[in-house]
Amino acid sequence: MRNLHIVIASVRPGRGGPAIARWFEGYAKEHGGFAPKVVDIADFKLPLLDEAKHPIMKQYVQSHTKAWSASVAEADAYVFVTPEYDYFPPASFVNALQFLASEWHYKPAGLLSYGGVSGGLRAAQTEKLLITSLRMMPIPEGVPVPSYAQFIDDKGTFKPNDLIVTSAKTMLDELVKWSDALKPMRAA
Repeated sequence: MRNLHIVIASVRPGRGGPAIARWFEGYAKEHGGFAPKVVDIADFKLPLLDEAKHPIMKQYVQSHTKAWSASVAEADAYVFVTPEYDYFPPASFVNALQFLASEWHYKPAGLLSYGGVSGGLRAAQTEKLLITSLRMMPIPEGVPVPSYAQFIDDKGTFKPNDLIVTSAKTMLDELVKWSDALKPMRAA
């Protein structure tokens, strides 16, 4: 079975990512193409790039880096649940990606973005540039969630509309294809 990590990209208090990620994990389980797992960047408490050696060398000293490396390495594909802050990705997302190098290589990535009227799409476009530099394949299909707070009820449960669900299915279908296609490159 393919492993899918649903990565909550923001560490900001009051963020919407956890509610959206929990919903997506359940939806991905129903889809059946992956064994999904929610991974919260906040749990790793990553400071700003504190390893002395370049990540391509994988000579990690810090325990948080070793834990983050092991987590990222076990995935075959990623869905980044990412907000848009000031037309840009959260700094925590950029930092988490740049902490590592080869652990990301030859894996597909989908973006489930959220925000105000734009649904986080401006941040998602910027994130694709960084993702490709780490030799990941950002798939074109994504899931934007505009005005995301309207979909979270008073119990903190994300309740998507039909368009969001349809977009999620399309993205998962494509992630399955890309994960399988890139598998020989990951094995090499």
